[in-house]
Amino acid sequence: MDKKNALRAGALAAGTTLMMLLMSSPALALSRDDGDDPGTGLSVIETLGLFVVAPIVLFLVIAGLVMVGDKSHKKKDTTSSNISTRADATA
Repeated sequence: MDKKNALRAGALAAGTTLMMLLMSSPALALSRDDGDDPGTGLSVIETLGLFVVAPIVLFLVIAGLVMVGDKSHKKKDTTSSNISTRADATA
């Protein structure tokens, strides 16, 4: 890559990073908005259950359903299972 393309890529990355920082500034605000009524926080057990255990269980359920659905179809081997190898000729 030549210098012109490298400079262009660097300027694009810097501009994108700057825009993301400028747009995310409201997320870093310390003052609450009008009408903001936060509920009680989650405990450690609730947080782990919601963000760790629940996705793993959901993944396992979906994977199990896919495996059960896949095994229900009998695969037929049409190339070699219907070939008889007995010779009809007699000596």
